[in-house]
Amino acid sequence: MKKSLQKFGETLKELRLKKRLSLREVCKATGYDPSNWSKIERGLIPPPDGKTMVKWSKVLGLNQEKQREFIDEAKVAQGAIPEDILYDKGAIECLPAFFRTLRNEKPTKEEIDNLIKLIKSS
Repeated sequence: MKKSLQKFGETLKELRLKKRLSLREVCKATGYDPSNWSKIERGLIPPPDGKTMVKWSKVLGLNQEKQREFIDEAKVAQGAIPEDILYDKGAIECLPAFFRTLRNEKPTKEEIDNLIKLIKSS
């Protein structure tokens, strides 16, 4: 999880700098504590909840697609699964096979078929 915290922090800082906002300016615009924002950028603490992340993405000027990527990256840094996946029964049923595949463990043929169905239906 430490690497995902650092990766999100780097992304957050890069987006802030791209908008040419100082740490204090972005915190004033978002209503967030500068000390905690700095800790997130340095990968020391996880990002806050989804509603706050939506506000941040707007201040950082992200379009809808980039906003989703940004929030998904925040969820990973939090060690969480994005809500739209969490509430999708088909996706949840495929997660164990997906995790095994990521670990280079062989999923069953049925699990592979279910993953393919899920991908095709998306």
